[in-house]
Amino acid sequence: MDYRRIFDQAIGRLKDERRYRFFVDLERDCSRFPVARWYPGEGQGDPRDVVIWCSNDYLAMGQNPAVIGAMNEAARLHGAGAGGTRNISGTNHPLVKLEEELAGLHGKQASLAFTSGWISNLAAIGTIGQLLPDCLIISDALNHNSMIEGVKRSGASKQIFRHNDTAHLEELLKAAGKDRAKLIVFESLYSMDGDVAPVVRIAELAKHYNAMTYVDEVHAVGLYGAHGGGICEREGVMDQIDVIEGTLAKGFGTLGGYIAADAAVVDAVRSYAPSFIFTTALPPAVAAAAHAAVRHLRNSSSERQRHQRQVALTKSALESAGIPVMPNPSHIVPVFVGDAELCKEASDLLLERHSIYIQPINYPTVARGTERLRITPTPLHSEEHIAALVSALIDVWKTLKLPLFQPIPEHVVAFGPVAAE
Repeated sequence: MDYRRIFDQAIGRLKDERRYRFFVDLERDCSRFPVARWYPGEGQGDPRDVVIWCSNDYLAMGQNPAVIGAMNEAARLHGAGAGGTRNISGTNHPLVKLEEELAGLHGKQASLAFTSGWISNLAAIGTIGQLLPDCLIISDALNHNSMIEGVKRSGASKQIFRHNDTAHLEELLKAAGKDRAKLIVFESLYSMDGDVAPVVRIAELAKHYNAMTYVDEVHAVGLYGAHGGGICEREGVMDQIDVIEGTLAKGFGTLGGYIAADAAVVDAVRSYAPSFIFTTALPPAVAAAAHAAVRHLRNSSSERQRHQRQVALTKSALESAGIPVMPNPSHIVPVFVGDAELCKEASDLLLERHSIYIQPINYPTVARGTERLRITPTPLHSEEHIAALVSALIDVWKTLKLPLFQPIPEHVVAFGPVAAE
């Protein structure tokens, strides 16, 4: 058997379908963020500065001096690695303090840190659904891939409710009956369209129909709420949500994922989830940096205020120039293209001609025909950066003969089975 040919053909199919992902070699400079150094590759030109407009380090906490200082000091004191799984010498003190901080952030009895948000969803949903007898998991149609994999891992029965459609959710809850174990799984903020879940109504339905709730706040923690607790804190329902899952790699600018919940739930996941039990723990330096970021944002609102201001300025400037921004109430700025080839060409032109990096978002992350550029302003994007972005996009739109001042097609929605990265 020609094994190599099989893999070459698999990659070829992705390229033919315009789904192959090209990595851009970037060297971030924390003293100049959002500016970074781009290395085009051998024979493709010299390295040069570019402006990153698509980072998930939403609040630029990865450049925060307190966060960097905490990481450096912890590495100096404790070394580079964790040394083992949580059960085998890996439960380092900075990690314990981080978990205490995260529990406090969300007003829960306990929290549990993982190596990524993807793993925290897989482990927690998979374990909770498996332990609840005859559990029915009711999942939003646009949930992230990690949540979908967690549902699969659980082995529980599942039903899908239409995206953010609480009437449909209620139909499914009512049909299941109050006595059956039920877990409602949803996100608070969907990162490809930027829309927000009706968390208050979902919490009301869960209480009425005796269901557990599990919310993914990955794209909201740090950014929303008086202390950065997310959409559920902003809407005043953190105490009504059973399990809150978040990441440390976006709003908090470091690495890792976590859940916060009742101590019994957290202990059950800790004790039963293989993807937690058999994984090396977060290193002390990473835990200390994350702890510093969470603590800082619990006590400081200036980053959130500046962030929202720059988001509003960016959206307004783009819309005024006729760039087709997909409307939403959040910090996500999706620019509709609607064609995979053109979306990639737009991204390439921005990088090569204007030294602006925005990655194309194509199928399967979003549905075919809804391809887009996903822009994420940060507090460190200046008014000059915004003006340069607008000018560059106008040039790219004209070069590719994309229409300006055109309404977004009504059918444009994010594609559920594989959602945001």
